Amino acid sequence: MPKPPLLVGLLAASDSWYGQDLARAAALLQNLDVEWVDFRRLQVSVAAQSQFLHSAASDAARLQALLVRTMPLGSLEQVIYRMNWLAEYQRQGAVVLNDPRSLEIAIDKYLTLSRLAARGVLVPETCVCETWEDALVAYEKLGGDVVVKPLFGGEGRGILRVESPDLAERVFKTLSRTDSVLFLQKFIPHDGYDIRILAIGDKIWGMTRHSDVDWRTNVQRGAAVRPHDPTDEQLNLALQTLDAIGLEMAGVDLLPGRDGNLYLLEANGVPGWRALAAACQADIASEVLSHVRAVVKSRSSA
Repeated sequence: MPKPPLLVGLLAASDSWYGQDLARAAALLQNLDVEWVDFRRLQVSVAAQSQFLHSAASDAARLQALLVRTMPLGSLEQVIYRMNWLAEYQRQGAVVLNDPRSLEIAIDKYLTLSRLAARGVLVPETCVCETWEDALVAYEKLGGDVVVKPLFGGEGRGILRVESPDLAERVFKTLSRTDSVLFLQKFIPHDGYDIRILAIGDKIWGMTRHSDVDWRTNVQRGAAVRPHDPTDEQLNLALQTLDAIGLEMAGVDLLPGRDGNLYLLEANGVPGWRALAAACQADIASEVLSHVRAVVKSRSSA
């Protein structure tokens, strides 16, 4: 009797490029199927043995693994419930990638940098506070040239460079009125490029992102990409980052500063790969699913 295919749940929007790419790759791999999972449909029945559902009629116990490919915005209650659902689902024996606690750390820029700085990793000098008055003091402390980022978020959204006291006061007051946490980093002069290292298990790919017109090197803002072979220093820094946070799959962003130092900018626990796959001519979606299969096999035989 043929072995039933491995069933992997995709916590991803069905119309997302990454979800479609994973579905494409699954169709090419043998004995592997994917099933869409929506954060809004997660349910659980609490009893001596809880039952986890990812829709009214779909028992999550059917899945051999759950791959988290999106972390949508929601209310505080919704976000906490979703993360606790993942954690409890995993605690009862399910395979969740990445680990829910690791995802919580990676999503929070402050917590990520704090964990890494404690290990001696060089990160841009950063101040985090809640009032605009404290942010103005931090702005001066950081030298009057800072990058302001949302605590949660990615792909360059909501990032500003603030270089004047008048602009600083306006920006900080606006953010305070929206109950935002103010996350300020000292601007690091650089040569118009940064480095993305993508790790999936023990496999590594790298690319550089270049921009001649914007200090931000995000692909979404038109940055050009090139394949890149990480140096030993860059590779060690990426692996140290994954170990500190507990991630199996991650995108690690590094910035070579003009001062000769290599800075860790952030780690993405739900990394994109569209630009990197094109630059490196690699089928990253197939690599992701192959790694999921390897993890399931390893844990089932443990």
